[in-house]
Amino acid sequence: MSNMMTQVLGWVDDRFPLSKMWKEHLSEYYAPKNFNFWYFFGSLAILVLAIQIVTGIFLTMNYKPDGALAFASVEYIMRDVDYGWLIRYMHSTGASAFFLVVYLHMFRGLMYGSYKKPRELIWIFGCLIYLALMAEAFFGYLLPWGQMSYWGAQVIVNLFSAVPFIGEDLSLWIRGDYVVSDATLNRFFAFHVIAVPLVLVGLVVAHILALHEVGSNNPDGVEIKKNKDPVTHIPLDGIPFHPYYTVKDIVGVVVFLMFFSAVVFFAPEMGGFFLEHPNFEPANPMMTPAHIAPVWYFTPFYAMLRAVPSIAGSAFPGVVVMGAAVVILFFLPWLDRSPVKSIRYRGLCFKALLMLFVADFIMLGFLGMKPTTDLYKFLAQIGTIYYFVFFLALAFIPKFEKTKPVPERVTQ
Repeated sequence: MSNMMTQVLGWVDDRFPLSKMWKEHLSEYYAPKNFNFWYFFGSLAILVLAIQIVTGIFLTMNYKPDGALAFASVEYIMRDVDYGWLIRYMHSTGASAFFLVVYLHMFRGLMYGSYKKPRELIWIFGCLIYLALMAEAFFGYLLPWGQMSYWGAQVIVNLFSAVPFIGEDLSLWIRGDYVVSDATLNRFFAFHVIAVPLVLVGLVVAHILALHEVGSNNPDGVEIKKNKDPVTHIPLDGIPFHPYYTVKDIVGVVVFLMFFSAVVFFAPEMGGFFLEHPNFEPANPMMTPAHIAPVWYFTPFYAMLRAVPSIAGSAFPGVVVMGAAVVILFFLPWLDRSPVKSIRYRGLCFKALLMLFVADFIMLGFLGMKPTTDLYKFLAQIGTIYYFVFFLALAFIPKFEKTKPVPERVTQ
């Protein structure tokens, strides 16, 4: 049996680089030996992506992308399909879990400088994944065809009409009609189920390939490739990703699935944060909900949009600021001029700025859920200003920041 398996593997390797990929990306890919729990979130993001793809496939088996049937088909899945309620709740909870994991993954990158040379392209691929994820969530949000889905899409698509010269034609092209209608639902379904997932999976593969080309960062920000065994050329501070980190990631997966299952089985709506209450009502073009707000993972950017005053009745300035809030992430590797990567060895100024940035982002998320008042608008304006100040300040604080000496080897 062993000889047979060896022959089969050899036959495959002659035609496909199976063993080569196993060695390059798992058994002989040497990662720093001082990874901490912050490094769970990359593998968890892949897990959630797999959950979303699998549950999405099963949902499409019974979903009807038709304006007259979409809401009823979701109710059919929930009530009549065997374990349809479980698949639907896994998918809706997975959407929020995906953003939560990605936000924590990005925060780890900010803490340890994982965007700095030579990992700029890894960061750019990550930002593109984030953009694709936002598009995927936006297109999928319309599909239940509930009140908040319908009116949320109406508001967001109408923002494109604020673009000078081409705005009206652009929003008409996105909707496929003069209002959000059956045509809009069909094209959003096509983007959500086919187009964007293909892009998302491709970007994830590119992200991982770029990571394994230059090697993983670590909490010390030390390049382990600089210290290799003179005979074996293996990094002295590295250990094989498999089995050490595959086993460690399984621990993270088990803990994550415990929390994920608790939400799915006991609080899938999460008090209206994951599934809004108006979305359990069929879409009604003749009745606007009392308060329209996006899902929690979009609310920081929605707060920025509303914080910027319109000009001549046009929301274009707010759209520009909202777009710039995402675009500026791409320039982070060049905005941060500090010679030190990790927060462990950076000065108090950077640490205070980063903690304030996290608090600011959470505050903007809270404000984006609330109706606009003078106080909330003022706080959102302050939060929007600080959001951009944080990134711009990274270019100046190294001039007076007192950093600690970075060790030659990684620490435990």
